[in-house]
Amino acid sequence: MLPKFKRVLLKLSGESLMGDNNFGLDPKVIEQYAHEIKRITDLGVQVAVVIGGGNIYRGMNEHETGIERAQGDYMGMLATVINGMAVQSMLEKIGVYTRLQSAIKMEQVAEPYIRRRAVRHLEKGRVVIFGAGTGNPYFTTDTAGSLRAIEVNADVILKGTRVDGIYSADPEKDPTATKFDKITYQECITKNLRVMDMTAFTLCMENKLPIIVFDINKPGNLLKVVTGERVGTTVSI
Repeated sequence: MLPKFKRVLLKLSGESLMGDNNFGLDPKVIEQYAHEIKRITDLGVQVAVVIGGGNIYRGMNEHETGIERAQGDYMGMLATVINGMAVQSMLEKIGVYTRLQSAIKMEQVAEPYIRRRAVRHLEKGRVVIFGAGTGNPYFTTDTAGSLRAIEVNADVILKGTRVDGIYSADPEKDPTATKFDKITYQECITKNLRVMDMTAFTLCMENKLPIIVFDINKPGNLLKVVTGERVGTTVSI
């Protein structure tokens, strides 16, 4: 089984780590994701990971919480590091070498983000987990994922979600929604399909970086995507 991609960036939402819980981390889900990642690293695929922080803290309306936007965004960045540590721990438990790099310096728990060092880790077969977003408020982890993917010359962004691709409407709310197997960046914008936030999406479009949106919760899907099977929806030129 030969991989279609040499280097990928896997983008996971923080909410996906909750499983059926309303908050926090579900060890069973994290273990499943770790095994999925191991299956593709065993093929020689170089893997970078960016995880959101919404399972621990999601920036809420400033008027409701009294916490200003920038402060809330920094809190969210710290949540992504907690998630990164959890995934790192599970990966290492099953024998996958990893490095956690943080855009905010915290030497006791993570390396500082250095692009050349991250690339070197990937070349050595280590899974590199990027934490703390971009290190700046007002940017989502989608944007962080797009930026890091471009910086390390990833072949594709694999956006793991709980639906099996991009639909014309929310399939969980509209049973008549139709799924796209392939779609262009421009069509996503024209149809107002919110694959990622516009900053992240524009970065991918300008750098011709394809995005594959797929159901990460279905066992074996990540391996299928990496080996070129038609899973999910591909966004490209």
